[in-house]
Amino acid sequence: MSTFDPDALECLAAIVEEGGFERAARRLSITQSAVSQRLRALEAQVGTVLIVRSRPLKATSAGQLLLKHTKMLRLLRADLERDLKELAPSSLRGAREEERISIAINADSIATWALPALTGLAQQGLPMEVITDDQDFTHEWLRQGQVLGCVTTLKQALRGCKVVPLGAMEYVACATPALALERLGGAVLTAHNFRGIPFVAFNRKDDMQSEFVGKAFGLKRVMLNQLFVPSSEGQVRAVLAGWGASVLPRLLAQGLIDQGLLANLAPGCILPIQLYWHCWNLESEVLDALTAALTRSAGLALAA
Repeated sequence: MSTFDPDALECLAAIVEEGGFERAARRLSITQSAVSQRLRALEAQVGTVLIVRSRPLKATSAGQLLLKHTKMLRLLRADLERDLKELAPSSLRGAREEERISIAINADSIATWALPALTGLAQQGLPMEVITDDQDFTHEWLRQGQVLGCVTTLKQALRGCKVVPLGAMEYVACATPALALERLGGAVLTAHNFRGIPFVAFNRKDDMQSEFVGKAFGLKRVMLNQLFVPSSEGQVRAVLAGWGASVLPRLLAQGLIDQGLLANLAPGCILPIQLYWHCWNLESEVLDALTAALTRSAGLALAA
């Protein structure tokens, strides 16, 4: 067992996860003064500063280690909850909000195959928190100990973690038929006309649009006119509304293409993005259940 006060550890986690002392106090249902006192006591015990008082607040290296430790304690409690549920269901009080099990998943997976994978666990009462980021950056949440697992494009396992290949998310370039005709002079992208249409990207981290165009036409450097909509479903709606073209998951776009609402701008080009599930390399029923659920759903939805 930890030699650190569990309430103080959860206080540290709440400050970082909520982004401040006031919100941490609200989540823990204690005063802001109590939050500060618990953090000071923990810092005194460790002998170093755990939170950088900046905007936004962030954990120091020592703070990140304790955050990871707190996540492990949550995982142990979640495993215990699952075991007790089988032996004495009426004895369970239910998990507290601060005991949430956090995982990081890219937005396109959340919009397509990942939520159905997690539905059964949510219905069983697993207190999950799903954090979204670009698929090239979700592993940083795991590296920093802020989540216990992530869906990412990183192939190599992080230290202390195991990795399972999930399959490839396939992407296609789309726009409305009317916009394709107006901006491209036809229905398809070429190496000569792609600059004539704006592209709707997820955010400034998203290089999917330029990667697709570069691979489609063998170009090393691609400069695009981009708009940003930080939602997979929002990108689809923006494209349908005529904002521009976008490189979308085939799982979201194919039905709209079949209905004639969207046009495939590069019918011979599909961009496959290989996804992997990384999680801590620990014996845990909760981790095993998450891994099994995600790999099963990915196997049905993603390309081999």
